[in-house]
Amino acid sequence: MTIRVALHHQTRYSFDRAVQLFPHEVRLRPAAHARTPILGYSLKIEPAGHFLNWQQDPFGNWVARLVFPEKAEALSITVDLVADMTVINPFDFFMDESAETFPFEYPDGLKRELGPYLEADPAGPLLADWLARTRKELLAKEMRTIDMLVGVNQRVQGEVGYIVRLEAGVQTPEETLELKRGSCRDSAWLLVQALRHLGLAARFASGYLIQLTADQKALDGPSGTDHDFTDLHAWTEVFIPGAGWIGLDPTSGLLAGEGHIPLACTAMPASAAPVIGATGKCESHFDFAMQVTRIHEDPRVTKPYTEAQWQAVLDLGHQVDAELVKHDVRLTMGGEPTFVSIDDMDGAEWNYTALSDKKRELAGDLLNRLQGHFAPGAMLHFGQGKWYPGEPLPRWALGCYWRTDGKPLWQDARLMVTEDGAGTRKPHDALHFIRRLTRELGIDPGFVISAYEDVTRIIDEEQRWPENFDPLKADLKKPDERLRVAKLLERGLGEAAGYVLPLKALPPVAAANKRRAASPRGAPTLHPASAPAPGRCAANTST
Repeated sequence: MTIRVALHHQTRYSFDRAVQLFPHEVRLRPAAHARTPILGYSLKIEPAGHFLNWQQDPFGNWVARLVFPEKAEALSITVDLVADMTVINPFDFFMDESAETFPFEYPDGLKRELGPYLEADPAGPLLADWLARTRKELLAKEMRTIDMLVGVNQRVQGEVGYIVRLEAGVQTPEETLELKRGSCRDSAWLLVQALRHLGLAARFASGYLIQLTADQKALDGPSGTDHDFTDLHAWTEVFIPGAGWIGLDPTSGLLAGEGHIPLACTAMPASAAPVIGATGKCESHFDFAMQVTRIHEDPRVTKPYTEAQWQAVLDLGHQVDAELVKHDVRLTMGGEPTFVSIDDMDGAEWNYTALSDKKRELAGDLLNRLQGHFAPGAMLHFGQGKWYPGEPLPRWALGCYWRTDGKPLWQDARLMVTEDGAGTRKPHDALHFIRRLTRELGIDPGFVISAYEDVTRIIDEEQRWPENFDPLKADLKKPDERLRVAKLLERGLGEAAGYVLPLKALPPVAAANKRRAASPRGAPTLHPASAPAPGRCAANTST
């Protein structure tokens, strides 16, 4: 799924007179380590008569250094960029084995390189108390580093209320803890200092935050913003060996994702200011505008095609159908729709195994709901599906059959074999059913053919078993193959497994073979003419 957005950000300073503009530094270009793909970027500066030089500051952030040779009555900075908002898994990283649990120590060489990000300001009484409570309540024992980061991040989010604060600068951790509220930059700086006091290298991150409204409301928890928006934002990044810099957003309590686009990451907040510069003495007026626009979206389950798009698809389909009919091209199509349980997405049967009791229960419920909605009066059929190599049993296939003229095929749903009853049916039940069927159809019951298990295959399988393996004494709750073979041997190979009724009379030779096959001697191999084949009716209770 791809969503591309265009971000527009304009900052304008208007002056009451023409004034001297001293050199400015602008940090409004996405950083090199931004995980969100930036497909296009432009920076426009007015007045036009200026000199621009791209540089990198001591922390590796892009800096546009501007020099203005003439006085001006206004300064305008406009950023336009295009970003690919493909979802990023914020936990998609690996940690060095030495850093997987907290606390840990940075290697000496790395610790020296991270020096500026490890320097913590002296902790005031409130921060010292907050750190003491955090160590006691959250970090009392060794824990996974990622769990520690999530816990501390959420602790800041839970104890500091978010406010929009227009005053310049960043609050100290003491001020933020005393007020119990702050802007995003205040919470970010508090988390930076807390992590440094806990022995981790942390830095202050400033950048764009893009949040897009969800296609559908969340089934549980908050649904997020009700409209698309973007804004300047601040968060924290912490360095973990093996993983690198990991973004933590204490305003939301979440890890940074595709919506976080860093512009500047520094050891101190003042070095990450988007615009730094000065002018001659004057009265000034500040304006800014930010907006985000979706410029491309792939259709998806949660936001499919519009009615107009669907109509275009249907019109094209009708055109293709007409061409196929015109040229007498006949097509068939099969499909295997894939479903995943919303209640157990990580379950084995929804990821790498084929069958389970729960999957069968949900499939039966879905079939009944579809039948009730699309085909009342249809006949439901629960049978065997494909048998893949390496699997002990064939998969089940659930069918729904109805007449195109609307006349019901089945009147009383209570007569359908239920899921519970299916497992208790015996071969004589199948024989009773198929004999009753012959009477109803006016067919000679003598045409019913007994069907047996493949003796050759069973003997071959038995030769492969270990000498000390007794299927009759095996734990039948284990593999399905043991359960099937044990039941088969317990019943006996000479017992019929099912019955077959040809849909038309057999030729004389086949009829003779049929009579010999029905004799009580052992379990003979059936003549090909008497084996189940397409177009014949079979009654079977075995799996």
